Amino acid sequence: MIGLLAFFTDESIAVVDFARIAEAAGVESLWVPEHTHIPVEPEAPPLGGDLPRYYSRLFDPFLALTAAATVTSRLRLGTGVALAAHHHPITLAKQIATLDRISGGRFLFGVGAGWNRGEIANHGVDHDTRWRRALEHVAAMRAIWTQDEASFAGRWVNFERIWCWPKPVQQPHPPVLLGTIQPSELVVRHADGWLPLSIAHPGELAERIAVLHKRAADAGRDPASIAVTVFCLEKTPPERVTEYVEMGASRVVLRAPMDSADRLEEFLARYHLAAPASP
Repeated sequence: MIGLLAFFTDESIAVVDFARIAEAAGVESLWVPEHTHIPVEPEAPPLGGDLPRYYSRLFDPFLALTAAATVTSRLRLGTGVALAAHHHPITLAKQIATLDRISGGRFLFGVGAGWNRGEIANHGVDHDTRWRRALEHVAAMRAIWTQDEASFAGRWVNFERIWCWPKPVQQPHPPVLLGTIQPSELVVRHADGWLPLSIAHPGELAERIAVLHKRAADAGRDPASIAVTVFCLEKTPPERVTEYVEMGASRVVLRAPMDSADRLEEFLARYHLAAPASP
């Protein structure tokens, strides 16, 4: 399965146009990243280089995906990734359940902890505990999604006997996929899937997938129950997509051009995905 990663901004192709083209071409899923803001003081991204301008102009991912949901019927809709620690879990649980309802059960909850220290700090989150806080927020949301009268007690989140509807269409809740560099035990213990980045040497990714499978087996979990979605931030030829699938990826997400419908359609055609010709 092929998905697309889309950096929607006020300067990109419109969300609804992109979503329509992607679904018509047979794309399986659309993924949208999250940065609420970027501090003016520069900080290099984890993979190096200069931070692109569009990072500071990104649309809210949940609103963008809701717009995409209204003009599609099959396209799955994912956050790639949402910074869960930056949200209040009661509010985010309602946003996600609403999106899952509007889309008819098509939402995929990709979760990360962030890398930009200034952005993290501006949300009142400690960098060193950001993953623990993100996972606690997800646990609190699971309680809300699965309990009619939800309660939760944690380090950062506490509430007793609340009513919060709607509940998600997907049962028990939308899939939770963790975006981590390494196949950590967090994925095995807390997630339905793993979102690794593709890397320069495919063999290294194959080794990481093997490590994930071993850790799952050692923990008494079926490795096949953890879906692997490979995120490609670089140019990825069609034959490389095939390699990732052979390694065990259930989905490969390609970084799509964002400047025009024509460029998007040309890009999709290279992967044997093309919208049908107009009558």
